[in-house]
Amino acid sequence: MEVTIIASIVCLLVGIACGYIIFRYVLKQKYNQAMKEAENQAETIKKNKLLEVKEKFLNKKSELEKEVAQRNQKLQQAENKMKQRELSLNQRHEELQRRKSETDKLQENLERQTALLDQKKADLDKMTEQERERLEAISGLSAEEAKEHLVESLKDEAKSQAQQYINEIVDDAKMTATKEAKRIVIQSIQRVATETAIENSVTVFHIDSDEVKGRVIGREGRNIRALEAATGTEIVVDDTPEAIVISAFDPVRREICRLALHQLVADGRIHPARIEEVVAKVTRQVEEEIIETGKRTAIDLGIHGLHPELIRMVGKMKYRSSYGQNLLQHSRETANLAAVMASELGLNPKKARRAGLLHDIGKVPDEDPETPHALYGAKLAEQFKEKPDIVNAIGAHHDEMEMTTLLAPIVQVCDAISGARPGARREIVEAYIKRLHDLEQLALAYPGVTKTYAIQAGRELRVIVGADKISDKETETLSADIAKKIQDEMTYPGQVKITVIRETRAVSFAK
Repeated sequence: MEVTIIASIVCLLVGIACGYIIFRYVLKQKYNQAMKEAENQAETIKKNKLLEVKEKFLNKKSELEKEVAQRNQKLQQAENKMKQRELSLNQRHEELQRRKSETDKLQENLERQTALLDQKKADLDKMTEQERERLEAISGLSAEEAKEHLVESLKDEAKSQAQQYINEIVDDAKMTATKEAKRIVIQSIQRVATETAIENSVTVFHIDSDEVKGRVIGREGRNIRALEAATGTEIVVDDTPEAIVISAFDPVRREICRLALHQLVADGRIHPARIEEVVAKVTRQVEEEIIETGKRTAIDLGIHGLHPELIRMVGKMKYRSSYGQNLLQHSRETANLAAVMASELGLNPKKARRAGLLHDIGKVPDEDPETPHALYGAKLAEQFKEKPDIVNAIGAHHDEMEMTTLLAPIVQVCDAISGARPGARREIVEAYIKRLHDLEQLALAYPGVTKTYAIQAGRELRVIVGADKISDKETETLSADIAKKIQDEMTYPGQVKITVIRETRAVSFAK
């Protein structure tokens, strides 16, 4: 029994030993195989990395070669430019040397000619003196006596020619007198269109009695002068019973003067300081009235959303005329006509009415634009955020801008219809107002001038200057300068009187 157990143990040990040996052999085989695979993978990775490095090296080398080639090319170009510049400088230097040489030669030649001229001049003076002595001996007269003789003969000849020239002018004037007289009469007839002249240049202020006229005039005329200076109008106080005539080409000035006169007469206190105070107050009232008129017009026509400045311009139309036609009335009429026509054509009548009302806003700006009123009106409308079709209708109603919407021809046609009524417009009035405005602006451009007023239908220009800027003696020179400039640059009938006013004021307050 014990032998059997021992034999079993020995067999077990032998089996374990054999198994261990086999296991180590298999493990070694797997290890060797894994090592070979790892070596193969490492070799593959090494080869790939070497290939990548070589490729990057070649790319970098190619880029470096290109950069070097570009730099070499730039250097070559810079070298070529330097060579060209050096060649150009050499050529210029040679040219300067050549010119210097020519100049030196010319200078030498000039000096020789100058010396020769001096010699000839001395010879000529000597010959002239000899000839004068010979002539004096022949004529028996000295040089001074001969000169006086010649001057007297030239005077007589000049007088004769001047008289002949005057006679020719008089004869020509007689021949053309009839034609010129007809032209003047026709111009006068065109100007004196009674209703237009009254509407555009004259306002009659009615008073209760003629005693008020003396108070308006004031001591030595100081009140009327102060009122005219403050309002820029001409006030005519004549024998017309219970009436004072206010004359000015600007209707706003006339209205301010009329309202100021009304308040002054009603109050009874009329003196220069009070006049200036009332005129300033009335000016603000008229400005408010202009805005109110613009708002009322927009409401009457059913137009909403207008910019406040456009509303103010519409109100100013009340005091403006276009060829003798009230501008606000003309714009309202154009707006209504445009709305009716747009409705008939199936377009938006509200837009048409808006464009018709605003089409002439370029005629009432605060400053004097150089551009035509249609283009300036379009610019103003665009500035105050009106829509593009409204802007185009305003700018194109005189064909000064290309029409891009159907509103434009409608406004153009309605503008023509409104202005086509018999006697609605007279071009001479527009030219007359422009001439007066140009007169004022011409004088206002001079330094030291504070205000200018064209009065008496443009026959007199009053220029007010600052007492601290121009002296009494300089006013005479200023008056002559303005007269000459008007004579050179403007066309006008008759003559224009320029009156320069310089006034010194001292103001104090008792407290």
